[in-house]
Amino acid sequence: MKRLIIISITIIMFFFKSSAMSNNQKSFYDLEIESINGEIIKLKDYRDKVILIVNTASYCGFTKQYEDLQELWDKYKSKGLIVLGVPSDSFNQEKKTNSEVKEFCEVNFDINFPLTTITEVKGRNAHEIFKWAQNNFGK
Repeated sequence: MKRLIIISITIIMFFFKSSAMSNNQKSFYDLEIESINGEIIKLKDYRDKVILIVNTASYCGFTKQYEDLQELWDKYKSKGLIVLGVPSDSFNQEKKTNSEVKEFCEVNFDINFPLTTITEVKGRNAHEIFKWAQNNFGK
């Protein structure tokens, strides 16, 4: 199962890396998102790196994915992989505050890859990163 996840993620990473400019007027690298610590993450700072953006949720059945994501981060960050966790309550499965999410991730999974604030990932209120992905690659 772990091998299948890694293969799938690798394929997705290469797809997005080669398609950073698309139908939108904005480039993927023009986008920004707020970190869980309140700082602005500028995707342009990650140019020429492989960026894996993962929608996460503390109460999701896939919460244990944090372990695998941390393992990927530890193994490949020196080779240019960026793992960016995006906690979201869009599916009613996330804690209520950013500080609760941060503590949950650090205490239970020893996460040290970048996390964003709790962010909408679908619908009208979705963050512009997810709207960009939907407009360029979704149906």
